[in-house]
Amino acid sequence: MTKSIYRGLLLLTISATTFTSCKKDFLELDPPTSLTPDQALGTEQDLQVALRGAYAGLRTGAGGFAADYFGRTVPVLGDIMADNTYQHSVNTNRYTLFNNYSANAADGNATGLWRSAYQAILRANNVINSSLAANANINQYKGEAYAIRALSYFTLVRYFARPYTDNPAGLGVPLVTTYDANLKPARNTVSEVYALILSDLNNAYTLMTKYTNSSQFSKYAAKALEAKVYLTMGDYANAKTSAMDVINNGGFTDLTAAAHASYWANAGITTNKQETIFEVSFDAVGNVGFDGLSYIYSQNGNYGDLVVSDDLYALFGETDVRRNLYPVVARPASSSIKIPTVDKYPVFTGDVNNTKVLRLSEMHLIVAEASAATNEDEARQYLNYVTSRRGAAEITSTGAQLFEDIITERRKELAMEGDRYMDLMRLKRPVVRSTNYPADARNVPYSNFRRILPIPQSEIDANENIRPQQNPEY
Repeated sequence: MTKSIYRGLLLLTISATTFTSCKKDFLELDPPTSLTPDQALGTEQDLQVALRGAYAGLRTGAGGFAADYFGRTVPVLGDIMADNTYQHSVNTNRYTLFNNYSANAADGNATGLWRSAYQAILRANNVINSSLAANANINQYKGEAYAIRALSYFTLVRYFARPYTDNPAGLGVPLVTTYDANLKPARNTVSEVYALILSDLNNAYTLMTKYTNSSQFSKYAAKALEAKVYLTMGDYANAKTSAMDVINNGGFTDLTAAAHASYWANAGITTNKQETIFEVSFDAVGNVGFDGLSYIYSQNGNYGDLVVSDDLYALFGETDVRRNLYPVVARPASSSIKIPTVDKYPVFTGDVNNTKVLRLSEMHLIVAEASAATNEDEARQYLNYVTSRRGAAEITSTGAQLFEDIITERRKELAMEGDRYMDLMRLKRPVVRSTNYPADARNVPYSNFRRILPIPQSEIDANENIRPQQNPEY
């Protein structure tokens, strides 16, 4: 493997097979045909097919790393690298290095995440850079592609770089926005990456005009992602403005306590705009099989390796409907010891559970956090909008405790969706874990070098421009 991952990515042949899950490692793909991406995407229908391929890139990942994007690794790392889930002693050795904080530059999951995200970016670029004349459909397709690219760069920069709240001028990830078969880019700064993300989301919001379903980006899904981006940047004013726009104008409806169980049991794409703003879909054909999210969590599937930490489970009151998503059962079944497990993704056959990326409840929690320092009444109002719909106790705290209660409510509401670790990172907090975890991985300070992932060793070996830019100590 002597070529840069970017060269391998950008040399993908533009054909129908490009837009299905890859069977071959990127770095070993054949050279392109004489067609450039723009020549191959000559009609509106071609562009629609290319867009479907970009969505498939979110779902199935790259080559031999099919589970290492939103199919499993992204949501899993966001909880196991934090304090929500841990690897049970009876396991299949999946995510062991992240449970133990011992991953290295050759780690397969980190490599797979990197490659899968850049594959999705390549596919989005092909749509974005199309020279087809604008019309309502072309604009919609391009708008969705901008949102896909923004989501992919947002995922990359949060896992492979220190937070924006740490040092905007620090090393981020390479920006690749155009077709260049010989490109071997160095890393851009964190601020440059976030500038592109926000620009892409503005373009997405402007270009899109229709809502299709929960598995496709829409105008207000782009705005919801923008709210999350601003929150991550520590820009509370803009985070609140974007989240309020979604709440007031997006047309999404809340999830009540009575509907909570059926909402999570439903594995299908929805059009009713209840709660889900955007999700990555997995149907009976387009999924990652036994490597899916349902299997790593559910005790009824093949693995059930990852279970609920004791301290997370203790946060849920008896009347809180979210507690029912974490049944206390014997694990393994033959054991006399019962522990809380994850049943948030119970469907693992046929159309398996989708991966939630953006939900309405998070928009309320973003407004609550953004308001805490300036308007505590408003913060409690939006915070208790969520608690009142989960059967949880009303929160009446003030000052610093109110802020902590908001962060705790985020932990409870968004558990097993990959957000907890990202909250600890943007707030620059240590990872403090219970005795469920190995003794030497129970208190991981923010300064620990493994709090961000390594640039994959294969990329370091192939790209001389990124070689001197490996994350420290890897």
